Amino acid sequence: MSKRTKRFTLNFKILKFFLIPTILFSTPFLSNIQESKAGLEFQWDQDSGFRRLKWFQKEEKRRFRNTIYFFLRPNDRKADLLKINLAIPKTFKVPLNEEKISLCKVRIGGFEERTKCLEDTPADIEITTDESSLRKINIYPYSPILANKESYAIVFKKITNPKRSGLYQFHSYGQPKGGSISRYLGSWTILID
Repeated sequence: MSKRTKRFTLNFKILKFFLIPTILFSTPFLSNIQESKAGLEFQWDQDSGFRRLKWFQKEEKRRFRNTIYFFLRPNDRKADLLKINLAIPKTFKVPLNEEKISLCKVRIGGFEERTKCLEDTPADIEITTDESSLRKINIYPYSPILANKESYAIVFKKITNPKRSGLYQFHSYGQPKGGSISRYLGSWTILID
């Protein structure tokens, strides 16, 4: 019995000698495998007429190259849209040009699929700046965006995230077919860490 106990103790010491350093060495590598994302989104002024819209971005770190999808799902559009306006917050100091912005039919990703543009929607894109230095993007699709079961997205391709981290709220307006004034569609709140 004592030989058995001694052998067990020796085996345990050898196991401890190899196992503990392995665990301690590999722990820092295993801790970054999966970052947990918060399921909470902050939206300013919830009680007024603000409507939260879905969005997706590939990278949320400061100064990283990023692709941002601003979704317009079927329930976000009540009528066919002739024009879409996107108001960019003043604090979102990123150089934008028309080549990096597009409109497309999109498949919104989830657990099993990635977010992906299925078909580009031809459109004229114009970036304007008004007196208060607020930038706006005006998108004029060649044919109206129909209020059907398909989702669309305004895509910022390969832009560099701002230097400052924070929340950036983009507002969207759309001009319905037969209307002369753009109506509020909703807002996206983008997070940059």
